[in-house]
Amino acid sequence: MVSQLESAMENLIRVFHKYSGKEGDKYKLSKAELKSLLQGELSDFLAASKDPMVVDKIMKDLDENRDGEVDFQEFVVLVAALTVACNEFFEEGLRKK
Repeated sequence: MVSQLESAMENLIRVFHKYSGKEGDKYKLSKAELKSLLQGELSDFLAASKDPMVVDKIMKDLDENRDGEVDFQEFVVLVAALTVACNEFFEEGLRKK
């Protein structure tokens, strides 16, 4: 039986590859693919941001090797950062109760 964590890891990999490879390197996200992923999977996050350049900024922050694409390792940094932020929000809500 697959654990919840193993299932979460598998889903993370599947989501990445659902969007990668539609153009260029199939193991990396182009800016357009990253935008599509953010719109398809994190639409509330994008909607909460009033910054029209948010995708550009995320791309710049994630693309550590400056190749103009986001590989899986760089993508996981985004997921980890958002997960930490969500956890902090959750903990803050629990403290107020």
